[in-house]
Amino acid sequence: MAAPLPPRSDDWWRDAVIYQIYPRSFADGNGDGTGDLAGVRAKLPYLVQLGVDAVWFTPWYVSPLVDGGYDVADYRTIDPAFGTLGEAEKLIAEARELGLRTIVDIVPNHVSDQHRWFQAALAAGPGSPERELFHFRPGRGTDGELPPNDWPSEFAGTTWTRVPDGEWYLHLFTPEQPDLNWAHPEVRREHEEILRFWFERGVAGVRIDSAALLAKAPDLPDFVKGTDPHPYVDQDELHDIYRSWRRIADEYDGVFVGEVWLPDAERFARYLRPDELHTAFNFNFLACRWDAACLQRAIDDTLAEHEPVGAPATWVLCNHDVTRTVTRYGREDTGFDFATKAFGTPTDLGLGTRRARAAALLTLALPGSVYLYQGEELGLPEADIPRDRIQDPMHFRSGGTDPGRDGCRAPMPWAADEPHYGFGGDTEPWLPQPGDWSDYAADRQAREPGSMLTLYREALSLRRSETGLGDGPLTWKPAPEGVLHFSRPGGIICLVNLSATAVELPDHSARLLSSGPLDGEGRLPRDTAVWLRA
Repeated sequence: MAAPLPPRSDDWWRDAVIYQIYPRSFADGNGDGTGDLAGVRAKLPYLVQLGVDAVWFTPWYVSPLVDGGYDVADYRTIDPAFGTLGEAEKLIAEARELGLRTIVDIVPNHVSDQHRWFQAALAAGPGSPERELFHFRPGRGTDGELPPNDWPSEFAGTTWTRVPDGEWYLHLFTPEQPDLNWAHPEVRREHEEILRFWFERGVAGVRIDSAALLAKAPDLPDFVKGTDPHPYVDQDELHDIYRSWRRIADEYDGVFVGEVWLPDAERFARYLRPDELHTAFNFNFLACRWDAACLQRAIDDTLAEHEPVGAPATWVLCNHDVTRTVTRYGREDTGFDFATKAFGTPTDLGLGTRRARAAALLTLALPGSVYLYQGEELGLPEADIPRDRIQDPMHFRSGGTDPGRDGCRAPMPWAADEPHYGFGGDTEPWLPQPGDWSDYAADRQAREPGSMLTLYREALSLRRSETGLGDGPLTWKPAPEGVLHFSRPGGIICLVNLSATAVELPDHSARLLSSGPLDGEGRLPRDTAVWLRA
């Protein structure tokens, strides 16, 4: 087993590299076709050797898996498909012994329709205390046949479902995910107890799903695009919720990262005040095109919106919801937007891989923390999932036009020459893997000096050893059009060429790492990045 990482300071989260694990697709320890905690425990040495500081698990709780685990039926129990609570506790402890902290996912906006609270609300009927934990309302129209309002769904389709007694309940996502009423004290008390439950089991932090959606305008008014405030996004009441959560986190030295999608930089920064969340995801950078001006603007905007509250930025290129970087960067439109996802979009994987390698060095050179999604370090492309195997509700609620998110969730390839690339046993995985993934397998890449895995290992090793990388200032340097050029403390230089031609390297004393071979003696080819020492 690889040696443990050296201990980090108490503010480790300010420049940590955090690895996102989608448990169902990471590694299958019992050979039933579904990833599980036994599989993760077996791969902890791989994560240590990769060089990350922490692992973030998407929901591993009991769930019908209508929305990939984000429909939680019990926050205190591990889904049997993944293992047991005892196994989770062992995993947290073993990871920490190896220098890896654990972050769990909390989904506070909604629960599964199989949650005991919602089942009790359905049985209790209109006007009952049980229904006050959710948003039950009579319908509009002559006989209540119309939904209570016209709020748009975070997925396609309606946000209201009618129950047999005539009332309707709110669900911003699928009907199987009823929204909780965060104006009710019992909802707040329950989630505070859930936080304590996991902090007491040794987790270092909590990722908060859909963090800006919890509070709703009390009268549930109709949605009018462009109105302020939005009736269910970024309501002021949220900040009191997160202040109470922060007091709990501080008792355990815990850390929060919020999934906060907001276009207003000033309002975004409010969530990062010293008594609220520690960090929040940076989606503007993730969605940005492979374009120097766009990327520099996203970097500048991100740093500017974090500076007033003293919070570190976070950087992410992909996750369990987003088209994989290699595929996206090989397309004509290299940005990301859920609204534009479509079947059959052509991509040049060679070009996308070259750009993804450069983007890795760009991201890891920026100030703040970085999130890596499982398989990103292998350069995995988006998997083409046959339509009859798709399971994502985004696909079905779009009427079949949206390919959904399963393409970035295909199980990991570990061994090039084993069945199902070593994901588990002989049982076919829950989602099919592409037939040409042998070259992406971790064991093969570990032996290749020029592989994506080797690049990530070298970059993460340098990021840890070079004190100028991570948290701290960034200074832009003059550069030709289409080129990003900045310095970090300690004389570290990052140069990324997004122009059409090779460019000269600036004066330097040493070349630390490049995403691809240089052009001759000191010219950086297009779609290539390099780290230098001044």
